Amino acid sequence: MDFGEQLRIIRNIKGLTQEELDSKLNISRQSISNWENNKNLPDLEMVVKLSMTFNLSLDQLILGGKEINNMTEKLIKDGSETRKAKINLNSIIIGTVLLLLGIVFILIKAFSVEYIDRAGVLHENFFLLPIGFFFIFSGLVTFAVTGLKNIVEKFKE
Repeated sequence: MDFGEQLRIIRNIKGLTQEELDSKLNISRQSISNWENNKNLPDLEMVVKLSMTFNLSLDQLILGGKEINNMTEKLIKDGSETRKAKINLNSIIIGTVLLLLGIVFILIKAFSVEYIDRAGVLHENFFLLPIGFFFIFSGLVTFAVTGLKNIVEKFKE
């Protein structure tokens, strides 16, 4: 049984019209009609309000029976998309930090003073260049991997 049919049955069992339900939820009757006719689905906040209005657990409201319906699929998909978005955001932050660190190391090297002391020893912080380039390379690789992963996922869909 899909979510729209489940919602219609529960609403009728509770003896509510679409107009009565819309006034309890502070939404339009057309929204309820669209949900019941499977034209679209409510967001998670509205599902919780429906559950509280009907005095049902979320499991009873969403699942109804034992099989997975379209609302359950939507919630699973939304959770998966949220997780992917968090991973992408973390990858972008890590890549940006790596790039900035690389730039900082190269700038420090560029503006540092090299000198030869009285003993004839050259004082130069040459090690900053490879470290800077390594961080820049790592940041670019992070961006490339994240981008390629997103492109591959789009083609899979």
